[in-house]
Amino acid sequence: MASGGTDGLAGQVRETYVAAIQHDLVEFDADARLVGVVRRPTGWFHTAVDENRPELGPPETLLDEVKDEQEDLKMQGMCDEGAHNAAWENCSFADRYGEYLAESGAARAAVDDLASAVETGTTVVLVCFEGENKRCHRHALVEEIEGRLNS
Repeated sequence: MASGGTDGLAGQVRETYVAAIQHDLVEFDADARLVGVVRRPTGWFHTAVDENRPELGPPETLLDEVKDEQEDLKMQGMCDEGAHNAAWENCSFADRYGEYLAESGAARAAVDDLASAVETGTTVVLVCFEGENKRCHRHALVEEIEGRLNS
């Protein structure tokens, strides 16, 4: 449900999904900063987080490609979760998202901002839609922020 951590630092970087917050499946300190990392947030998403950083969401073209591939796989009989995870692999999502993070000035600035918040003692919780058993870009973001903290 919630994972990630930066042992030995004043703050932490963690991650979860919005339904876990809405259904009280996770607990965070009252001063934790809930940061949405969603490119296409719904209206109700904003009520679950303190802020949303759309520049940390996957690029529109990548989202569209994965969604189309997922729908094709579902039409072939795969369950939603299996189709999502297979589409992620088929579209080289992790590599392409990593390239986006490296190339986008806005994304780099957002990662730096969140890493700075962790360094000053804030627990930052990255939030998006994908549940526990679906591949999700927020896992890569935890690693990216932790990498900045450890460099």
